[in-house]
Amino acid sequence: MSLIHRLDAQAPGFDATLARLLDREAAQDEAIETAVRTILQQVRSRGDAAVLEYTQRFDHVKAATVAELEIPLADCRAALQALPPAQRAALQAAADRIRSYHERQVAHTWTYTEADGTMLGQQVTPLDRVGLYVPGGKAAYPSSVLMNAIPAKVAGVPELIMVTPTPGGERNALVLAAAAVGGADRLFALGGAQAVAALAYGTATVPAVDKITGPGNAYVAEAKRRVFGTVGIDMIAGPSEILIVADGSTRPEWLAMDLFSQAEHDELAQAILLCPDAAYLDAVHAAIARLLPEQPRLDILRQSLAGRGALIQVRDLAHACELVNRIAPEHLELSVRDPQALLPQIRHAGAIFLGAYSSEALGDYCAGPNHVLPTSRTARFSSPLGVYDFQKRSSLIQVSSAGAQTLGQIADTLARGEGLPAHAASARLRLHTPS
Repeated sequence: MSLIHRLDAQAPGFDATLARLLDREAAQDEAIETAVRTILQQVRSRGDAAVLEYTQRFDHVKAATVAELEIPLADCRAALQALPPAQRAALQAAADRIRSYHERQVAHTWTYTEADGTMLGQQVTPLDRVGLYVPGGKAAYPSSVLMNAIPAKVAGVPELIMVTPTPGGERNALVLAAAAVGGADRLFALGGAQAVAALAYGTATVPAVDKITGPGNAYVAEAKRRVFGTVGIDMIAGPSEILIVADGSTRPEWLAMDLFSQAEHDELAQAILLCPDAAYLDAVHAAIARLLPEQPRLDILRQSLAGRGALIQVRDLAHACELVNRIAPEHLELSVRDPQALLPQIRHAGAIFLGAYSSEALGDYCAGPNHVLPTSRTARFSSPLGVYDFQKRSSLIQVSSAGAQTLGQIADTLARGEGLPAHAASARLRLHTPS
């Protein structure tokens, strides 16, 4: 098995080969669908009792009440203080940068008044309550806590309910510390589809939320998909992706490691490099071969690179940009001498990293922009998670007496054309009415 696919974008049949490489559609495991459907139904009908049963079954955590599974915020603050100073400082520095970036996204209420006195506008308000799902146990994702919690708090969300599984009762100190830094208001040691159900429907102990964000396994993703409509969700994220456009000016070892940084997530992750220079692609391939055996997550890397990774020779950088827009990657690195010159040609990408020093890993943790990004070509129509996901907009319409005369005639005509006489009458009744 080769280390990674080697392709020529100008070769016959390339489009079909690329389509196969990008295709990750697989039949959804019916067992997962059935299990999640049952869990949601049970939690919706039986509340806390079902949550306790599933928590004991899947996480091996026994509790007499769900209230016992609530983690005091004091424990989160204590976990933060107990971190090694360098780790605590890094967590706080990342949080400060994430907050500073997202503060620039805040939308504000606005209005304007027309000549006849009619006022129109938009009122912006935060969501009342948001649920944040965070994987737990031995896996630690403090960066995901910060990337979800901080934009919600910047948006003005008054109550953030965080859930994280604690298999065998094992609490992750980094996750608890991040909850303190990110501003979680309540935290429950709950995970899986049952936690999503509790957040979506509410129980006697877990309050129902308006939106659920955060990553999770296939069961969590399926649960989020099923509760959408009852609550909002951020997105259904697929495997991680990185696409690099290179002109040969970056050290090959840097880009080999950048490809590894996403390929190591899981076996279905995708890492692709586009470059017009065949010799440079050879150099990157050699760097991959040299560095790969040293990687701790070697088995995952081998499978993801061999399965969905590729080094692709393109005609030129303009051709590379065409492929970028076709692939619509989650992460895009423009590792070229003049990345700003290529930027206007890029239409579809979740996050764009400009220049050789802008490694994707910095965006994952501390650059500032959100690392919750559209995958699986959804960057064609969706955006990174941000403050705007935790705010909603209400239209404002205050029609003056004079304005009603103009608008009433327009509405009357259009409503009668649509065959809605009550609409027409409602607008017509205000015509020529003294103020």
